[in-house]
Amino acid sequence: MIHTYLGETIRFEIKYKNRTSIGIKIDSYGNVEVQAPRGTSDEKVLQLLEDKWDIIQQKLMEMKGRLDGPQEKVYEHGESFLYLGNTYPIEIIEDVTIMQEHVQFKEDRLYIYVKQHDLEKIQQALKRFYYQQCKALVEKSISSYQSHFKTKPRGIRITDSKTTWGTCDSKLQLTFNWRLAMAPQEVIDYVVVHEMCHMVHLNHDRSFWRLVGKLMPDYKEKEDWLTLSSWKMTV
Repeated sequence: MIHTYLGETIRFEIKYKNRTSIGIKIDSYGNVEVQAPRGTSDEKVLQLLEDKWDIIQQKLMEMKGRLDGPQEKVYEHGESFLYLGNTYPIEIIEDVTIMQEHVQFKEDRLYIYVKQHDLEKIQQALKRFYYQQCKALVEKSISSYQSHFKTKPRGIRITDSKTTWGTCDSKLQLTFNWRLAMAPQEVIDYVVVHEMCHMVHLNHDRSFWRLVGKLMPDYKEKEDWLTLSSWKMTV
């Protein structure tokens, strides 16, 4: 079916089921499905779509971006990068007197200080910034949740993993992906809690997930954020 509202059009499918309420499901390819109790009128379905219109459009834009993949960065003034869940423009400042290229976040902008406008140096400065911020943010989160655990991490490392957000080994060494600095603090907290729970349960059995759920009941929302946003967490 097709519905147009506020000048925008979406395609959706209705599935009638033995349920008591109407729900909307959007899969990883951007297909919209309305799940409704049997006998639900079309008017109620369309009203729900319109009530949730902004949320649906936002999700569809996220899906499109994810499917298109990240755009190649050019490292020019005004280009946006993620930091703590929000996108901020960069401003490149050339200064031959600086000791090392670095990044400062202030006034809703990422200032990149370089000796000269060299793309590789700008990228390196950004990565260094995210590494440093990730370590500080992770340590802050660990301190916040440490009281829930009898054991403490033996060490914390920040790495450039292509496959994981965090790990915990048998020696209680915790490792985190530097790209986490691009996620909201509550998402960082989830990854930290996830790995700290592995200090108690090294596998993903029911006891592990019960502990995660006890400390963070809405952890699935944090997992969803990472699933939907990981494609744009890049420099």
